[in-house]
Amino acid sequence: MQRRSRRLLAVISAVAAVAFAAPAAVAAPQEAASESELAATRPAFRMPFECGQRWLGSNWNGHSPGHSIDWNHYAADGSTDDYGRRVFASAGGKVIASYYSTSTGYGNTVVVGHGNGWQTRYAHLKTRAVQRGDSVNRGQKLGRVGKSSALYNLSPHLHYEQIHNGQVVVSVIQGVRWYDYLKRYQTSKNRCG
Repeated sequence: MQRRSRRLLAVISAVAAVAFAAPAAVAAPQEAASESELAATRPAFRMPFECGQRWLGSNWNGHSPGHSIDWNHYAADGSTDDYGRRVFASAGGKVIASYYSTSTGYGNTVVVGHGNGWQTRYAHLKTRAVQRGDSVNRGQKLGRVGKSSALYNLSPHLHYEQIHNGQVVVSVIQGVRWYDYLKRYQTSKNRCG
């Protein structure tokens, strides 16, 4: 018990020292928005795939970051056939990042800003078709599904996130809320006309 108390005291002392020595470096955590606040500003996100394609989205306990979705497309025989399929913007906006990450495991990544604090991230891409600063419309090609990652040996899939004010939130796609620890098929309505 004494060892635990000493460790706790050491941690508290270290945190206090950092806060006292550099108060500008310690930022207050941003309070998460309520569901009604999110709903009021959330764009009408669509699946990032061709109209009529049916994809399996998966989220599980321990998926990093929480609330993100991994998308896979399956052929008629049940095998995955998503490698190289086109990925499209879920909503219009501006590309705020297009890069290859060597430190996060995301590999080829595109991030689109949609206004009102909203962003979407598309990761593990095979290729990227847009650059930072590009304006994109919903349904515009961003890249192709891949398995890129500097940290992991992955099977092909699209890693997808909806982000609000810097925090990954539970996605709402075509009006469907993607609760955590969920697997479900959904058919894309993006680029349907």
